[in-house]
Amino acid sequence: MLIAADKFKGSLTAVEVAGHVAAGLRRARPGTEVEALPVADGGDGTVAAAVAAGFARHTREVTGPTGEPVTAAWALRGTTAVVEMAEASGLQHLPGGVPAPLTATTRGSGELIAAALDAGARTLVFGVGGSATTDGGAGMLTALGARLLTADGTPVGPGGAALAELARADLSGLDPRLAEVDLVLASDVDNPLTGPTGAAAVYGPQKGADEDDVRTLDAALTHYARVLTEALGDRAAEAAEAPGAGAAGGVGFGALVGLGARFRPGIEVMLDVLGFADALDRADLVITGEGSLDTQTLHGKAPAGVAAAARARGVDTVAVCGRLALAPEALEKAGIRRAYALAEIEPDPERCFSEAGPLLEKIARTLGEEWLA
Repeated sequence: MLIAADKFKGSLTAVEVAGHVAAGLRRARPGTEVEALPVADGGDGTVAAAVAAGFARHTREVTGPTGEPVTAAWALRGTTAVVEMAEASGLQHLPGGVPAPLTATTRGSGELIAAALDAGARTLVFGVGGSATTDGGAGMLTALGARLLTADGTPVGPGGAALAELARADLSGLDPRLAEVDLVLASDVDNPLTGPTGAAAVYGPQKGADEDDVRTLDAALTHYARVLTEALGDRAAEAAEAPGAGAAGGVGFGALVGLGARFRPGIEVMLDVLGFADALDRADLVITGEGSLDTQTLHGKAPAGVAAAARARGVDTVAVCGRLALAPEALEKAGIRRAYALAEIEPDPERCFSEAGPLLEKIARTLGEEWLA
């Protein structure tokens, strides 16, 4: 029995989900052998999943999204590092929760990458998601040695809006160690940098941007890509249109064009890093899940990735969740035989959040009675 579930956002971490599911299963069938492998898709919770899988947790004080210092965690095992953008530049680091859509910076994410390089990382998984920023990765690049200058030769200010003043980009000073590292951009979105499906239009409102802010940011990012194309050639223009360029406020673009990153769906990367294939060899059933199983789940989220990998190996998958918004046909198509939702036994959404642990143990007990011989 393998539990490979993501977090229930706002109520339980992936580690806590695994613990409650295991407890419920053992109530149903005492002595059941359970292996827990908490998973993540590159967004917030990625470092925690890596640590649960045996990576060592490290911390570094870095620049938060609004310039204040924050303590951010990253993970290392051997020469493989896992860096989570949200740890440095995430929404949770906005002072008082007040959004800063025009000025939030990814500088701290670059500082966190530098910390991994300092520790000798040769493979670096850069999980993006949950960011407070829409600066195209400009802050990250400057933290790693790039120079982004205005017409009078001064550095551009922090945040996406300031990129409208960008006149010259010089990436020759980027940390030379980046050329020796396999840097993987792990994301569950494949948006381009700009336009109606780009970073500002799709994700800006989640970070506090109103309609005027979205127009300002999209225009600034378009200008940013144009200046980088003048400096670097067509590869910058191609990177702006590449899948994942618009991830996390455009940090994907900065990673692709400046850091030599290669894009991979976040859950695929994390399953490799966490050793999912080996764990699957020992499993006769996989339990996955996340807070809400809905249409977004089918587009690169952790449960869909887990189920696809298990089905390819002939192992059944069932799921647990807080809320279920997928028809049985959609679940089956995704490789999930059955889903068990907290909302099935507790109709009050507030109690589903506040009492998620005990409720999860109840539905896991039902799951165990139905699936464990």
